[in-house]
Amino acid sequence: MRRTAGVVIGVVILVLGFGAVYVYGRVMTLEVERVTEDVSVIYGFGGTIGVLGTKRGVVIVDTMTFMAQGRRIRELAERIGGGPTQAVINTHYHLDHTHGNPAFAAGTKVVSTQRTRDYLMFFDADYWDEDAAGTVPNVTFDDRHELVIGGKTIRLYHLGRGHTGGDLVVLFKDDRVIHTGDLFFNHRYPNIDLEAGGSVRLWIETLDRILAIDFDEIIPGHGTVTDREGLEAFQRFLQDLWTQASDAVAAGKTLRETLAAVELRYDEDYEIFSVPFVMRLDRDFVVRRAWEEASRAVLPAAVPVSGP
Repeated sequence: MRRTAGVVIGVVILVLGFGAVYVYGRVMTLEVERVTEDVSVIYGFGGTIGVLGTKRGVVIVDTMTFMAQGRRIRELAERIGGGPTQAVINTHYHLDHTHGNPAFAAGTKVVSTQRTRDYLMFFDADYWDEDAAGTVPNVTFDDRHELVIGGKTIRLYHLGRGHTGGDLVVLFKDDRVIHTGDLFFNHRYPNIDLEAGGSVRLWIETLDRILAIDFDEIIPGHGTVTDREGLEAFQRFLQDLWTQASDAVAAGKTLRETLAAVELRYDEDYEIFSVPFVMRLDRDFVVRRAWEEASRAVLPAAVPVSGP
């Protein structure tokens, strides 16, 4: 009996060991794609990273999920961009876009909206302790901000609520490339953070403001690089989602009835994202969130607002 138990324990340890190696390998695997001569993207386990090379060094948009990834992102970005990191931009507060920040030197210019900084310190304060405090956003703005680094102009816009209440959009003006952060999930079901000011209804209007910007290519928060038509397709998905969910609420349908009744028309090739016991982004998730917003079942948290 003891021998059998020992064998079972050994097998479990072996399986867990192989599982840990697999997960670590997946987390640390990063892929680089060139978008223009000076703009590249890095794909991995977390939000898509934007990299702009300038004459002085690189500007990096988002930093993924773990500090170890942040180190690899910094090394890759500085190699492909031809110089040291001049600034990090956080598109919003979620950990898969910010938790790599501490891999950069304390005092590095880190830019975000003021709302994003407030959300970081409210929803995720435990992470930003003494070790990470040096890479909390230290340059914040409300509506617009511009950086000129190494002959390149980078324009930052907060154009309204959507994925959260603090999302920013990055325009690499000279390269005509825009990075939307999670205001755009390309062929993926989006996360809708109602608690941090997200809104399906207002997201549709925010995308109109993005589409009014002059650009050629677009880097989404998740998914591959695409163009204006890709963003318009995502907007159609959101409009369909909101129309059906809000109509169901107006008709007095319960959440269960809404989940059964809604038939989305523009998501047939959308990928599901799932982290066991943490979250699952799928059709039911987005319908539920839209129903919750339309019925006011979930309201944004009262986040203390600090000065810039």
